[in-house]
This record gives sequence, structure tokens and C-alpha cells, in this order.
Amino acid sequence: MDAWPLRHLVLRTPRLELRPDDDEGLYELVEVAKNGVHDPAEMPFNVPWTDSLAEDDGLGMVQFFWSNRAKFAAKDWAITFLVRCEGEVIGVQEIGARDFGVLREVNTGSWLGLKHHGRGFGTEMRIAVLQFAFDHLGAHIARSAAWMGNIASNRVSEKLGYVHDGTIAAAPRGERLEHVRLRLDAANFVRPEWKVTVEGLADCVRLITS
Repeated sequence: MDAWPLRHLVLRTPRLELRPDDDEGLYELVEVAKNGVHDPAEMPFNVPWTDSLAEDDGLGMVQFFWSNRAKFAAKDWAITFLVRCEGEVIGVQEIGARDFGVLREVNTGSWLGLKHHGRGFGTEMRIAVLQFAFDHLGAHIARSAAWMGNIASNRVSEKLGYVHDGTIAAAPRGERLEHVRLRLDAANFVRPEWKVTVEGLADCVRLITS
């Protein structure tokens, strides 16, 4: 038995390595965020956390990830994978679930440093956690969401087989925006030719599939 078996979990794709967050990696992630995550004129997140980076030097950001780690529970969990390319942290890919043992559903969310946009990394890391969920955890449904105007994110979802599942309004900067909810059934997942490699899952299955 290991007190924190998630530290052994690794997902590998043709170009990327995904590991659950650790403190050293989070400090790297803060620097990635400080160098830009999105066009400052737009806000792709429901919670506008990037607006406060300059004020607290990323303290609120690491506290958020620490809190997710601290409240991890079998029936309500989230794994924040730090995404690395050639050893360098380039972004984050999250996957989480509530009552997974019964519902067999996961939710995903992600972001990349601005300088890494446009290279297909966002698609590759989403595929990694979708294959992880469907093929290794036994998920039946994956859910995601994006602003109606977030063309890049919606394009990734569309080509992977997601369908629209309604909308919800939000106002991250005080202006009403439509958040598109997305659903992907395992049978409709448009798969690439490659398969994600998963290591260290056996030790942490009890934490995430109960």
C-alpha cells in the first residue's frame, strides 16, 4: 500500500508525458501561465484566474491545485496531469468524476501555455485522458465544456466525436457568455492510430474506480 499511489501514474503519447501534479511541476506551471495562456482580450475560463496572476505571483493558482489534491476522495476525485513535452511543462490536463463506480462518467478540462498553441498538443493530451478513461477505467461517457466562441476547443471536441449537450450561461468578467456543454459516448470516440501507454495504474485503481 502507498499513501499517495497517484505519484506513480504516468500516461505517455507519441510526444507527451502526463503525470499527476507535484510541487516542483506546479512551480514550472506557474511560470508557463505567467508567460500567457490566452489572448488577454478574451477569457476562456469560467473562473478568471489568469486575471489575478500578476497580483499574487501564482499563489492562488498553486493553492487551487493543492486543495484539489487534499480533498481527493474515491467518490469525488480530480487528477490534474501536468503535461510535458521533451521534459518541459507546457500545460495541464484534468480529469475528474463523482460517483464514478456507479455513473461511469468523467469530466475533462485543460489549458496550454500560449507559445505551445497550434501544434496539436491540446488534441493529443485530451485523447490521452479519454483513452485512459474509456479503455483503462471503464468509463462510458466523457463530458467537457467550452465557450461558444472558443473555436479551437470546440473544433478539437468535434473531431473527437463529442456532441452538444445544451448550454449554460456564465459571466467570468461580468458579461454574459454561453458555455457549450459537450458529451462523448465511448462508442462515438474518434480514435487516432496510436494508443496511450499507462503505467502505475494498478496501485491507484482503488482510489478512482470505487
